[in-house]
Amino acid sequence: MTERMTGAQALVRALENVGVDTVFGIPGGAILPAYDPLFDSRQVRHILVRHEQGAGHAAQGYAQATGRVGVCMATSGPGATNLVTPIADAYMDSVPIVAVTGQVASGAIGTDAFQEADISGITMPITKHNFLVTRPEDIGRTIAEAFHIAGTGRPGPVLVDIAKDALQASFGFEWPQALQLPGYRPVTRPHSKQVREAAKLIVEARSPVLYVGGGVVKARAAAELRVLAELTGAPVVTTLMAKGAFPDSHPQHMGMPGMHGTVGAVGALQKADLIVALGARFDDRVTGKLDGFAPRAKIVHADIDPAEISKNRHADVPIVGDCREVIADLVVAVQAEHSAGRTGDYTAWWRQLNAWRETYPLGYDQPSDGSLSPQHAIRRIGEIVGPDALYVAGVGQHQMWAAQFIGYEKPGSFINSGGLGTMGYAVPAAMGAKVGSPDATVWAIDGDGCFQMTNQELATCAIEGIPIKVAVINNGNLGMVRQWQTLFYEGRYSNTDLHSRRVPDFVKLAEAYGCVGLRCEKADDVDATIERAMEIDNLPVVVDFVVHQDAMVWPMVAAGTNNDEIQFARDLAPEWENGD
Repeated sequence: MTERMTGAQALVRALENVGVDTVFGIPGGAILPAYDPLFDSRQVRHILVRHEQGAGHAAQGYAQATGRVGVCMATSGPGATNLVTPIADAYMDSVPIVAVTGQVASGAIGTDAFQEADISGITMPITKHNFLVTRPEDIGRTIAEAFHIAGTGRPGPVLVDIAKDALQASFGFEWPQALQLPGYRPVTRPHSKQVREAAKLIVEARSPVLYVGGGVVKARAAAELRVLAELTGAPVVTTLMAKGAFPDSHPQHMGMPGMHGTVGAVGALQKADLIVALGARFDDRVTGKLDGFAPRAKIVHADIDPAEISKNRHADVPIVGDCREVIADLVVAVQAEHSAGRTGDYTAWWRQLNAWRETYPLGYDQPSDGSLSPQHAIRRIGEIVGPDALYVAGVGQHQMWAAQFIGYEKPGSFINSGGLGTMGYAVPAAMGAKVGSPDATVWAIDGDGCFQMTNQELATCAIEGIPIKVAVINNGNLGMVRQWQTLFYEGRYSNTDLHSRRVPDFVKLAEAYGCVGLRCEKADDVDATIERAMEIDNLPVVVDFVVHQDAMVWPMVAAGTNNDEIQFARDLAPEWENGD
């Protein structure tokens, strides 16, 4: 049925029709027509952020916490370009968001008009798809297509750029009855022959590993993964983006692989004779120097995106499909192998794995000067707050410590910027996660460097009633960069001292934003400070943990080196066994 309305009204109607309940954004000239009907929407809550980057990361946090498509909105030119970083971040981590941007009037496009930027061109390499809409009749269909593309197949960001005159014009609105996307057909069902071949390799292997990536979380396949792991008896490693997909406490879990992974997880991959990669992309932070990665291993690689398979490491058995369906089919195929009397014997393999795990556990030294250990503060947050909370990390040392020392038992409980490594991610993403999961306790684990990039969103949290909790791991430096300067630049600390022990005062800053500010400088005060933060549930809380400036993240595989060169402390490397 046709209804007369403006393009702006059609946009809001379309957002309502696809089920949007929250939009993070900032109005401006080109997008302003959309904000007038948005004012009257009873379904869509608009959250006015303080920076468009915050809107994009909030949409990501919302999407990660809910599994739904997150939405952000900005005006043309600088408003749109401020969304580029979160769009790129979402692209790298396969996060479904739709970014709606205003554009100058269609007749002015290409004339260098005021606040004009070719945002569809700029974001072409970092979006799953994008649209430039110049006719009001196309708005409804485009929004429907954008949400379908963002949330299906391998999830990702989609940009919808709408010319101002298209928003202002009136037309007869009709909601599309069917989507017309003939070129978009994601494959979800795996090929049965490939699955059977993978199952055969699993039972024949002597030292297999299930290498689990973020695709398992995206596919909501944690339950199926646990069945497969326990059926096979194989060890499991979970990447940074897959933390919680398999419980950290499970005896088959070897931890996180990669640059700052556990010695056991890195060793498991390096010495494996079979790697079953599920929704993982053989990222350089996992593989180290690629030509030295897992030299004896055959590779089964399952992913919903065919472009990922054999991109970095040749797959002996490629499987294209949704991880949930792939794993479910693998379970059936492995059961068939077992029924035929073919089972894997991993006794010697587990003897070796357990030796690595016991000999090289994760740990840290207490600072000799009596200052607070950052690892201790983060570990106690995890232990006191518990596994039901959502933990959102920024990027750097604190991110790695949050991955290492908080126990994740549930998929989606750890939200962070993995592929792009975006400083400033934590606070706005935590805000979005809390909006999407209002009953969950949400802690942002941030560094003093990251925190100063986007902490203005604390004002949004205070005004909008979004009571997140922020742990600022304040070592006064750009900690990860300082660590590299210590290890590789002879301690020449060029431009990494933030002086953030003095400027700003994070407690006063929090209070100025209408939040509660707390400070902790001693290990004896950590528990009481966390418990005090947990007691406050009506306001955002910022805890300034003043920590030792020279704490380092171990283990470590230096960039560009072989995973066999992993160090579990400075100048200390494990004594590899099992065919080394």
